Amino acid sequence: MQLIQTRRLASATTVLTVLAIGALPLTQAIAADLIVSGNDAKFVRVAGKATFPEGVGPDTLTLIDASSFPPVVKATVEVQHAIAGPPQCVAITPNGRLAIVSAPNRYDHVEQEVVLENILQIVDLTANPPRVIEKIDIGAHPQGLAINRDGTLLLATTLYGTVAVLDIDGSTVSLKAQLKIADKRLSGVSFTHDGTAALVALRDEQGLEVLEVNNGVVSTARDRVTTGIGPYAVDVSSDGKWAVVGNVGLAGLVNPGRLHADADTVTLIDVSRRPFRAVQHITVPSLPEGVAISPDGRWIAVQSMAGSNLPPDNPAHKPRGRVLLFEIRNGEAVRTADLPGGEAAQGIVFSADSKTVLVQFNVEKQIAIYAVNDGALRDTGERVPIAGGPASLRSMPR
Repeated sequence: MQLIQTRRLASATTVLTVLAIGALPLTQAIAADLIVSGNDAKFVRVAGKATFPEGVGPDTLTLIDASSFPPVVKATVEVQHAIAGPPQCVAITPNGRLAIVSAPNRYDHVEQEVVLENILQIVDLTANPPRVIEKIDIGAHPQGLAINRDGTLLLATTLYGTVAVLDIDGSTVSLKAQLKIADKRLSGVSFTHDGTAALVALRDEQGLEVLEVNNGVVSTARDRVTTGIGPYAVDVSSDGKWAVVGNVGLAGLVNPGRLHADADTVTLIDVSRRPFRAVQHITVPSLPEGVAISPDGRWIAVQSMAGSNLPPDNPAHKPRGRVLLFEIRNGEAVRTADLPGGEAAQGIVFSADSKTVLVQFNVEKQIAIYAVNDGALRDTGERVPIAGGPASLRSMPR
């Protein structure tokens, strides 16, 4: 987000109860389809406006296992998190041992201002109960996170044009380099499937920067990929063929002025060969906050706010956003479904089998579960209740 009843899976009490994954053998943790949701309890959207009521919180990280239907909450951990940033400000290692939480902030009620922190929080998911075991200062406010499929390397973009490069060794995470690639804000980041490159969204300077990864050393050859305005969330398919980026348009820029829910775009990128290149710009409803590409490389899911983030007196206001599904056919994305979503919703992710889509309904404090069936998209009515507004969503690297 740019800061600018149905049957439930469990009661709120159950969600807030830590069902420690540390009590499970590691082999079971690896077999699970683990997804993490970062939740901002401080921020409450009221009639399209940002408010920070007193007496709420804490921010949390929710651990979800989507290996069966419906998905199951495994743990909830107190962290610092924020809705201000791409909905990819959390990450989880491929062995399920660690979660990383970015975009930490707090609200100063005396000064009535948001205070940004420069730390990454390392959460030990094998502890009983799971807990934050370390806070690493990277010198700038972190945003999007990505972990490679080997679970050895973590990238964190920042608001100041840098990418922090961190080593992961078991439960130890250490900062090893800072790479300056822009003068302004960065947003989403994702590794390619083979781990030899990463795509970084240049939120204010436009396009994607391609980072080279060689034996743990990250560098840039200044290769760029075309996007729309305000590139934000980035995802890559597990088949090594495709990447997708959501372009949030003027809403993603500084001081965009009064907005009226103009159409925005999602960019499809061929990452099967070098140089990577954009092959299609797909028109979608305004503010495609969350984008995801299915692990099998067949489907693209988009969560667009579609005017649901605007105040009721704006002519473009709508009560709910949209969840869209596209199929990649012969190198082109074709829309197959368009369903109602949540109010000013956030992140979106596929399950490992590509048959389920999880969507963060921020205002409703829920994660909604949609089913994919040969191009059809169905709202199952299942909801995972969340303590605080869900803001970031990531699966294990695939």
